Formats: sequence, C-alpha cells, structure tokens
Amino acid sequence: MKVIFEYHDVTSSDRLENYTKQKLEKIFNRFEFVIRADVFFKTENTSSDETGMKAGIRLSAPGPRLFAESTNDTFEESVSDTVEELLRQLEKRKEKMKTY
Repeated sequence: MKVIFEYHDVTSSDRLENYTKQKLEKIFNRFEFVIRADVFFKTENTSSDETGMKAGIRLSAPGPRLFAESTNDTFEESVSDTVEELLRQLEKRKEKMKTY
C-alpha cells in the first residue's frame, strides 16, 4: 500500500494526510488488489462558501485506474465523499472480476 500526496495551491498538512490515510485503510483492507493511491488536494475559486476545497483520489488496481473527486467546504468532507465513491466503484469492479 502506497499513498502519494500532491498539493496544488494548498500547504501540506500532516493532520490531513493522517486523516486521509485512515480513510483509505478501509479500501486497502477490504480490497487487497489495490496497490497505490494518489491523493490530490487543491482549492478552487467559487462564489459559494460550501465548495472550493477539492480532493481527488486515483487508485491503481488491475484494469483501468479508478478516479473520484469531490468539492466541499472542508478537505475532510471532500475526502470522505471521495472514498465513499471509490468504494462503490471498487464493489462494481470486484463483481466483474473472475476468480480462478
């Protein structure tokens, strides 16, 4: 399990990285075929206070890479929404995989 963080117009944060790793543990423990996660944090200029903090996660697994992103008022909420979307994508991928 390897997690790589990238920040665009955002200062790095150990607290945010630890929170994200904790959320990603759910994925890595449940789906052993996921080998790497690339996490992207960036801010957007929006007119709404409820958006602007964008988190995107790309997972490396057999087949095409999985990607999800979400925008909320905090990075923590964005990470939670993104992980939930990736869990749905992984469930679909696991159903299609054949075991021999």
